[in-house]
Amino acid sequence: MATIVFNHHHHQNSLIVFKDNTSVSTLKTLTTSKAGDSKELAELLTAWKLMCDARYMAETYEANRAICRYVHSTSRGHEAIQIATGLQLKPYDFISPYYRDDAMLLAMGFSPYELMLQLLAKGPDPFSGGRSYYSHPNNRDGNRPQIPHQSSATGMQAIPATGMAQGVQYLEKVHSPLLKTGPAGESPVVVCVFGDASVTEGEVSEAFQFAVLKQLPIIYLVEDNNWGISATAPEVRAMDAYEYAAGFKGLERMRVDGSDFNASYAAMETAIGYVRQERKPILVQACVPLLGHHTSGVRKEWYRAADDLANDQLNDPLPKLRQLLCKHGVAEKTLDEIDRQAATDIQLAFEKAVAAPDPSPGTFADHVFAVTPVTEETGQRSPAGKQRSVMVDAALHAIEEILQQYPEAIFFGQDVGKRLGGVFREAATLGEKFGEHRVYNTAIQEAYIIGATAGLSAVGIKPIVEIQFGDYIYPGINQLVCEVAKSCYLSNGKFPVQALIRVPVGAYGGGGPYHSGSIESTLLSIKGIKVVYPSTAADMKGLMKAAFLDPNPVVMLEHKGLYWSKVPGTLEAMTIEPAADYILPLGKGNIVQSAQPRDIEMGNTACIITYGMGVYWAKAAAKNFPGMVTIVDLRTLYPLDEALIYSQVKLHGKCLVITEEQLNASFAEALAGKIQRNCFQFLDAPVATIGAADLPAVPLNTGLEAMMLPGVEKVIKEINTLLSY
Repeated sequence: MATIVFNHHHHQNSLIVFKDNTSVSTLKTLTTSKAGDSKELAELLTAWKLMCDARYMAETYEANRAICRYVHSTSRGHEAIQIATGLQLKPYDFISPYYRDDAMLLAMGFSPYELMLQLLAKGPDPFSGGRSYYSHPNNRDGNRPQIPHQSSATGMQAIPATGMAQGVQYLEKVHSPLLKTGPAGESPVVVCVFGDASVTEGEVSEAFQFAVLKQLPIIYLVEDNNWGISATAPEVRAMDAYEYAAGFKGLERMRVDGSDFNASYAAMETAIGYVRQERKPILVQACVPLLGHHTSGVRKEWYRAADDLANDQLNDPLPKLRQLLCKHGVAEKTLDEIDRQAATDIQLAFEKAVAAPDPSPGTFADHVFAVTPVTEETGQRSPAGKQRSVMVDAALHAIEEILQQYPEAIFFGQDVGKRLGGVFREAATLGEKFGEHRVYNTAIQEAYIIGATAGLSAVGIKPIVEIQFGDYIYPGINQLVCEVAKSCYLSNGKFPVQALIRVPVGAYGGGGPYHSGSIESTLLSIKGIKVVYPSTAADMKGLMKAAFLDPNPVVMLEHKGLYWSKVPGTLEAMTIEPAADYILPLGKGNIVQSAQPRDIEMGNTACIITYGMGVYWAKAAAKNFPGMVTIVDLRTLYPLDEALIYSQVKLHGKCLVITEEQLNASFAEALAGKIQRNCFQFLDAPVATIGAADLPAVPLNTGLEAMMLPGVEKVIKEINTLLSY
């Protein structure tokens, strides 16, 4: 077993021994202290001022509940471990705090006024512009630790934070200039903070698994106060975080009294030093009292007994630190003066924050997306002398060209590594060509695959990830909704998530109930992401390039039945493969077949609005109505090319929307409603829709599958009915 020894300036004559063995207690911190040097005393006085600030902030909020009406939590009881952590982090470090960490933010250099602006949801709020809760920071100013968007979802930050560590490790490996280090070349660390109740979340386990598997430079700091709102630890957990961490081989761990500033400082100094030097993960469990409310809306007196509160009060970090300072020879009057000054400072900051303006109503829709650089179709779509290519090859070549051009691009997911190259061979050869540090397998962890993109993007990586089948995306929806989709909006534009998420979807002849699903309506209900759905090889390649270059999260739905054009009637999905420079902007539909002008003039035509496999059902059906059908391939489902849709509906007066999804409450039905609202006076018939039957799953038997799906004959019947109006 390796033994790592650190010296601590807080313990001049002490050594802290850290044994690389997770089966026993791995770190012993020494908490005895003698009068220290001037540097230590200065840090203790700084900590005292910050604790006083945090206390008066909590008291001010409580005394002004009518003004502080938005829900919030404070750090009361947690201040020692938080301040000990915040004081030691550097501007080149990364951290994901949690919603009780206002004392930590003070220690990192954020002013009480800045924090109060978010508390009161004011316009000058530097984090979210009045959009998010108190102590939900984000920062990339370069003068303080870098903080991505923070959500309220319990434990969800574990995956994006681990993604940051994953990104840091990659940048180190390739010696990227994107990696920021200390003045003497010190390596950055990542810190992820959460409460003890978070550790019971399954997504925290996914983060731990990945961190120990890849040995990432991350500290998981658990502030354990033994409460999960009103539930006590014995009610809801079989073990604490320290005990739980023992099950993750390679995750170092330690316990510390988080109400003791000296012990907390020493523990975090050790943890940070270990990760900065060894580039391996560690969990720190800090035991702390909860002295405040769970939140301002869930008050402690509702569920906590008086003796329980009194017992926690015995571990208040403030009197403990005051006693330590007195032992160091600091005069009581000096401490009292700092305390009085803190009270004055906080009152002035609060008055200033109250007087700050509210956000301008006109900003409410700003920063849903970052501005994309891709607005025009460029490059060669059909270069001369090239053969037709299947869609799966066009996708493969697009990813290969991206990886060649952008060293910060990586690609990972289930079975995409060099041994298989994807279950559809959509990543074949990429692992061999680019190495296992850039193209690699993950475990079956849809939440991690999707959520890690938020952290990776925050450190400058451009991730491409894959969910193996659309049917299995649902474990990742939590991360997609809470972390990825909201990041740009709630960070006021500072942290858009650049991510290309590939998802094979659709029925393809006997795929069965768990490998044939369509998920576009689920995805389109999530605001803050873009969704593309190509139906040809050329569109696949052009859209994939645009999706990669888009600074926002883009989900690319790739129909398995079109990958190889093996499904009857889909040969036209094969096209000339565009050149490497070809880019097709998102949000641009395409007329793939036009009705004859004479028939249009006579009022004998209809337009079909569709995408994916629907394009080929429409083409086959339209052969029975020569010259009478225009077919629009949407190509992008969000942003949607509404101008093209409405122009064609107005031109023809009759419209059919085709989807492969179960029809009820689908995107297709919503689109039909939108068409009726915007084109009502031009319609000669109700907007028709056709989709799959409203079954819970696609049946395995191919005959039953055909009964469920729209298919050509059903489309023919619908077109005939529509044209008969």
